[in-house]
Amino acid sequence: MRWYKESFVYQIYPRSFNDSNNDGIGDLRGIIEKIDYLKDLGVDVIWLSPIYDSPLDDYGYDIRNYYKVLPEYGTLADFKELITKLHANGIKLIMDLVINHTSDEHEWFLDARKNKNSKYRDYYFFRDKDEINNWTSFFGGDAWEYNPDTDDYYLHLFSKRQPDLNLANPKVREEIKKILRFWLDLGVDGFRCDVINIISKTEGLPNGKSILPILRGSEHYLNGPKIHEYLQEFKNDVFKDYNMFTVGECVFITPEIALTYIKEGVDELNMVFQFDHMAADNFLIKWFPTKFKVRKLKKALSKWQYKINGKGWNSLYFENHDQPRSINRFGSLKYHKESAKMLATYLFLQQGTPYIYQGQEIGMTNPAYEDLNDYKDIETHNIYKFGRSKFKFSHKRMMRKIKLMSRDNARSPMQWRDALYAGFSESEPWLKVNPNYKEINVENNLKDDDSILNYYRKLIKFKKNSKALIYGDYLEHYPKNKHFAMYERIYNNEKYLIVASFSEKELKLKSPYDLADFELVLSNYKENDEKLKPYEVRVYKQQI
Repeated sequence: MRWYKESFVYQIYPRSFNDSNNDGIGDLRGIIEKIDYLKDLGVDVIWLSPIYDSPLDDYGYDIRNYYKVLPEYGTLADFKELITKLHANGIKLIMDLVINHTSDEHEWFLDARKNKNSKYRDYYFFRDKDEINNWTSFFGGDAWEYNPDTDDYYLHLFSKRQPDLNLANPKVREEIKKILRFWLDLGVDGFRCDVINIISKTEGLPNGKSILPILRGSEHYLNGPKIHEYLQEFKNDVFKDYNMFTVGECVFITPEIALTYIKEGVDELNMVFQFDHMAADNFLIKWFPTKFKVRKLKKALSKWQYKINGKGWNSLYFENHDQPRSINRFGSLKYHKESAKMLATYLFLQQGTPYIYQGQEIGMTNPAYEDLNDYKDIETHNIYKFGRSKFKFSHKRMMRKIKLMSRDNARSPMQWRDALYAGFSESEPWLKVNPNYKEINVENNLKDDDSILNYYRKLIKFKKNSKALIYGDYLEHYPKNKHFAMYERIYNNEKYLIVASFSEKELKLKSPYDLADFELVLSNYKENDEKLKPYEVRVYKQQI
């Protein structure tokens, strides 16, 4: 048994979790203060978003020094104390690993950009004007930035302050191995690997064929030519020596390609984050999201359940630091409590490791800031500028889009209690608190036996106590139904049937089985009858 398969992971975005010194910025000591809360929730692993030293152009995904903690978050001693206390409470910790790029303030790049003879020059991709290709950035615009010091250009698939590393250079890979060993030797239990399937680029960096204004050239770096060679090298030279796991953020990936990374026996990664289900409201492919489609969500999740089962392992998530809040996307603000519980049950009882994003367990929602200046995320501002300049969209239209899709929707401060700044800090936070903190907060949830938080606690225990809900096979029923989802999990002599309504209306309860043969063992409503109530979820159990 691999321990991560029976674990629940809780993602912490440190800047917004808990501020211990009241400077308006969350920190490591703030996390230490909340270890009891995490233990009581029942999670087994903390995934810590980047805490490395950084100029914060992309809030930590632009790393200036891989061996130092950003002073705003604390010190290396604070980190050591955090990991020691987490381990003492039976909680593991994984870190974000960002190796596609560094900050433009990293010492390697500072030296490389000044001198063509720098020993770090080939750590990055520098090209003369007549050599640069037509690639475009994930954040919009060209993927090349002029470097006046040497009168040439460097590649950046994200912000211009995030120059891409050249992993074809073996010296770069050796540097990465040193970084990995440093943190693993401190006790880290694994890594979430940022955009890991784009770290290998086609030799010569040829032009892209796409005429689209974004991601042109992606065919030359998505699952690139030497990606498996690099990951096998990291596994054989580092990972195999530690009791750890890796989850890779893999953009535009299919189950078939995912298995080339995660298949049992290959184990370059232990699981991946995929984005198929994140397109159920067309966030990923349209300039304006369309209405959420239940069938699209079900189809995406079921595809991964079927195609990975028995070969690899799935990750289960609806929220993270890059995604808007799931209640706004897939649930209902009108049926806030009911839909939050339904979404968690529907997702987490599938096969895979569940990931909870901070605040998800109390039903936090998008803050929907009215002023563009209230948004801090670089991607949000780049998309705003791109939409205004490229497509001539109005300010009003772009603000409507941003309120729905901005990454800052997930980054507003954690809502601990009905107090100034939601109990996150005694000073004005770096990002505005959601105004609904007076109603939606941890303290209120703790007082309410029927709260979302208490339901999460129960749900976590429920899954952990069932081998069928962890390892069982998956079978979907009524895949074309537009209003509810139903699937079963079966293992040895146990069968579970999960039915989840995505409707604000009452629905007729359909089943392929006689439910008299099942026991109702979990629901988000206290009373259950012949019809499904709005956003109701039920879990039935049968001994076979």
